Amino acid sequence: MSLGNFKKWLLIAASIITAVLLSSCSNTTKPKNTAGSAKYSFNFQAIQNDFAAHWVRPDLLLVDKPLNSAVLALSNNGNIRAQDGISAVYSLTPTDNPNWLTSLHPHLKTFYAYSVDLSVEQVKQALKQQLAVIDQDELGNTTRLSFVQIPLVLDYLYTLGNDDADEFDSYGARIDNDVTRFAIWAPTAKEVQVRLYDSNQLPLEQGTIQLTEDPMTGIWSGISQHAPQGTYYLYQIQLYHPSTQRIETLRSTDPYSLSLATNSQFSQVVDLKSSSTQPQGWQYQQIPEVNSPEELVIYETHVRDFSASDSSLSDPQLAGKYAAFSQAHSNSVNHLKALREAGLNTIHLLPVYDITTVNEQPAQVISLNDDLAKVCDLITDISLCTSDMDKNTTLKSLLQSFDPLSADAQSLIEKIRTFDAFNWGYDPYHYTVPEGSYALNPDGISRIIEFRQMVQRLHQLGFRVIMDVVYNHTFAAGVGPKSVLDKVVPNYYHRLNPISGTVEQSTCCDNTATEHRMMAKLMIDSLKVWAEDYKIDGFRFDLMGHQPKSLMLEARQAVRQIDPDTYFYGEGWNFGEVANNARFVQATQNELAGSEIGTFTDRLRDAVRGGSSFVSKEQIRQGQGLGNGLISLPNELQTAQNQAQMMTEYKLSLDQARIGLAGNLAIFPIENAQGQRVFGRDIDYGGAATGYALDPADVINYVSKHDNQTLWDNNQYRIASEVSTADRVRMQILSLAYPLMAQGIPFIHMGSELLRSKSFLRDSYDYGDWFNKVDYAKQTNNYNVGLPPAGKDEANWDIIKRIISQNQGRDIVSPADIETASQVFMDFLRIRTSTPLFSLRDADQIIRRVEFHNTGPDQQLGLIVMSIDDPYSRDLDSNIEKLMVIFNHTGSTQQFSYLGAERYKLHPVQQAGFDPVIKSATTSVDGFSVPALSVAVFVR
Repeated sequence: MSLGNFKKWLLIAASIITAVLLSSCSNTTKPKNTAGSAKYSFNFQAIQNDFAAHWVRPDLLLVDKPLNSAVLALSNNGNIRAQDGISAVYSLTPTDNPNWLTSLHPHLKTFYAYSVDLSVEQVKQALKQQLAVIDQDELGNTTRLSFVQIPLVLDYLYTLGNDDADEFDSYGARIDNDVTRFAIWAPTAKEVQVRLYDSNQLPLEQGTIQLTEDPMTGIWSGISQHAPQGTYYLYQIQLYHPSTQRIETLRSTDPYSLSLATNSQFSQVVDLKSSSTQPQGWQYQQIPEVNSPEELVIYETHVRDFSASDSSLSDPQLAGKYAAFSQAHSNSVNHLKALREAGLNTIHLLPVYDITTVNEQPAQVISLNDDLAKVCDLITDISLCTSDMDKNTTLKSLLQSFDPLSADAQSLIEKIRTFDAFNWGYDPYHYTVPEGSYALNPDGISRIIEFRQMVQRLHQLGFRVIMDVVYNHTFAAGVGPKSVLDKVVPNYYHRLNPISGTVEQSTCCDNTATEHRMMAKLMIDSLKVWAEDYKIDGFRFDLMGHQPKSLMLEARQAVRQIDPDTYFYGEGWNFGEVANNARFVQATQNELAGSEIGTFTDRLRDAVRGGSSFVSKEQIRQGQGLGNGLISLPNELQTAQNQAQMMTEYKLSLDQARIGLAGNLAIFPIENAQGQRVFGRDIDYGGAATGYALDPADVINYVSKHDNQTLWDNNQYRIASEVSTADRVRMQILSLAYPLMAQGIPFIHMGSELLRSKSFLRDSYDYGDWFNKVDYAKQTNNYNVGLPPAGKDEANWDIIKRIISQNQGRDIVSPADIETASQVFMDFLRIRTSTPLFSLRDADQIIRRVEFHNTGPDQQLGLIVMSIDDPYSRDLDSNIEKLMVIFNHTGSTQQFSYLGAERYKLHPVQQAGFDPVIKSATTSVDGFSVPALSVAVFVR
């Protein structure tokens, strides 16, 4: 007998033995009522149900309120309310809350504990049924019906051992010589099958595989000789689903899918190690290296934005596709090459895993170059389609014809946005398959090859590649067509409200529960595939604070086993149902300090460009609320009444910016605006500490990214109307210099160096190429192309109109302005990457070397003066003894007195650079002279 058959017979034998044991011990714990299920008498007519019961251990349930005379009821047919729906009941006995409850499950620490006496085998069988806690009063009246949440007991039963569900490493479809092995974790399922389909996605004649459950692990598995590479498949699962409260037979794609059909209709069997899935030279490509994460300079890129508007592509069909990165001399690729030559070394790709909301069939997608005839074929409720307008008119030309101060453009975009090819991609469908809409051929293995070609090309250009990942939510839950995880193990993979049982949605969509072990495993296994099989060099985690810190550390360690110099970073915001460590220690800014997992720092961002996007734009324009930031000194729009307040805020912004330049370190020493010697952690940031980092790799420095308005648009809300176009451009460059001159890791939003605008749109996630355009030909920055969509910005329309009217064209840039911004930005890139002094590797180096001058109550306002020391005794750069970086935010040349300034020279890059204004910066025995709205770097 072969080893495979021997294991198969062992599994069958184990199942038989388990069934016998279950039969023999089924009455070990007698139900409260052993008469028949029809005799259980509960009246549910006036009872409101909830999901406030939690099964946490085989012998322990928790309920939010004390119970009187309660039972745990089971229904094998999923209809517990019916006359004959209850199949068994078990007594619940009050008991003390265990000591571990507060530390392991703090959100349940105030719940009441009840014991239940069942064997492990009985519990596992019970979990395949509908479960509820039913309570009665002294008169026998039913007073409560609480359905049971089961994720915690599932983790206890199936993941605490040394060789159980979370150690299994072959989930999904795996090719093993001439057979394919299927495995899926579905411990609450009653039956699981695999359905096979051919290349045309038609059922195969021998296309049903009956899977067998291992009762120890909850894993259903089976093999087939009829599922070679390229075969499509679905799982068919019979189980009780809480969202419908009945037994369902559902078909689902594989949570561990590695390849998919067009529009994710089917999973596909694939071996990612096979040469047939790889572009030529894939295994031998050279991957650019960095010596430390602090050397990374990150450029946030969206695959579609990168080339959708690039008219220089060799084939228009490449627009918005992976293949556009492989162009030899397109405008977009040439710009990347120029950025790389200047020192940019890392491309961050917005989500490129399989997303949900973009149709992958080109014939069903609307682009700006399509004519009205196609638009009207796909969308029937547009008034233009019933007008006498020429149906050969393209969508682009129609949008261009609208008055930019009207709502016409946004109204049309609103109609078509669900039919276009645009989405940021924060709507996960399958975590471990490349998105098909970016592929020329989205069906099956082709998208894998095209994705790998893009990664390979970026590596060839000299870039490391970082991937944006979204493990904190899915697009859908329940039994709908876009749901996957919740069809396989209902109510497990998503985080539920502890009382109502509804899926929490604080992230935007259906929050996943990465604190549950098998969701954590899915995330780690997915990351390992991207690192090993797609050669991804790092990961940016969306809303990382919704995940446990322990999981982030574990995941990074797992990826480091594959790629030792991977880098993890993400959004460490603290909010939602997990806020303040309510369910676990979160992966937030403060908690990750010292871990070298980076978090975006809003401190430097707000200090430079001004406060939160949630402050009303009218308040910003009037100089109220979270202030204008360093980009704009208090101006004539601020009344005498709030001048003192704004000046106080402005001085605070200067201190916050200084701490940001010093790597946002909690223990960086500085003199504050009041003249006190304090640390970074003592500088206030809205009631929190400005400095929170313990290592420069803890922070990602930025002033703009895909969220909220672009830097250009944000600035126009704040800049006084009389400011010239040239000075507006200088303000943009000055802002972008901050992350490049700061300790920590700089992060640049694609196109911000080209003055990119989205016409004031705050949240462009699904608003198409019209508002998201990036012009690498440098002819336009896409400003004032129509009022932003009403759903996001209608409240700001009046102020936008007023700004554009008052500015009288001073906010409209020319190709020359865009070229200036681009070239001066690249000069700053060259300066940063020319020396290790801007990428110091630990807190001690920063504290010893970085110093701020012009501080305290008598400082020259609008001037930040930073020195970086490189003495011979601790030499990092043999060409530099000391750097002096001076930020001048004022509208005039500033003199700063400094003893020994005559020993400094303007940085060679700026001496030979693109900016003629900065070349007027000088040094003398009296100090430094820096022109208006400039950042000068001096070298000794």
